[in-house]
Amino acid sequence: MRLSQRDKAIIRDINRFRVMDRDSIAELHFAGLKRPVNSANSVLKRLVTNGHIRRSTKFGAPYLYLSKETSLREDSAKIGHYLAILDVYKDILRHGILDVFQVEPKYGSKGNVEPDMFCIFRKHGITGRTPFFIEVQNTLYSQKVMTQKLKRYEELYRSGLIAQEPWQPTDRPPIFPIVLIISGQRYAIDDSYPFRVIQAQSFTQFMQSLKPAKPKEEQRPKPKTASQLKYSGGIKINLGVK
Repeated sequence: MRLSQRDKAIIRDINRFRVMDRDSIAELHFAGLKRPVNSANSVLKRLVTNGHIRRSTKFGAPYLYLSKETSLREDSAKIGHYLAILDVYKDILRHGILDVFQVEPKYGSKGNVEPDMFCIFRKHGITGRTPFFIEVQNTLYSQKVMTQKLKRYEELYRSGLIAQEPWQPTDRPPIFPIVLIISGQRYAIDDSYPFRVIQAQSFTQFMQSLKPAKPKEEQRPKPKTASQLKYSGGIKINLGVK
């Protein structure tokens, strides 16, 4: 049976996230229908029967659906982490548009930075685009582990590799993405990094934090270091929030 455009979109998403829950698939691909869950169940059953995706019943109903392109086990401990990434993705879409979204992109050789997500976000009604590296901390990291992780981002920054990415603007100096850490735990992170590091419990909370506060007495900005001048937008947040 020929795959519909929606079938292909569902398979692409499952391949991208490695695993998706039934309700998220219904939300993302069947929201306009009268009975999105029933429609999702019918389509997913057919895609499993025809061998396009896998189904996991290890966690009970509603079932989980896994990519056939990965070796992720049906009871893998990483399933919770991938579902958390999926939840962040859905949260981001509530606030704007994703021009680019990648799960666990790799930069350089093994042992280098591997963010949970890279995305380029555009707020509804705003033309400006903001790149993010997003870390989703489902489990608690020690302060030492988080410091080491940020050190790898700093090495990536100084390597100049991101300045060569195809999404970089052509009419101005390159931009280094904001590093957004989504976690229930708050880490002791100073402002010594040559890029912006932000902590929030969710993307929604991050967006709410951008709402204008009461005017404060004007302060003289700190002078930029040579390394900070390497990227024009890496230490700014400009999502067009008014």
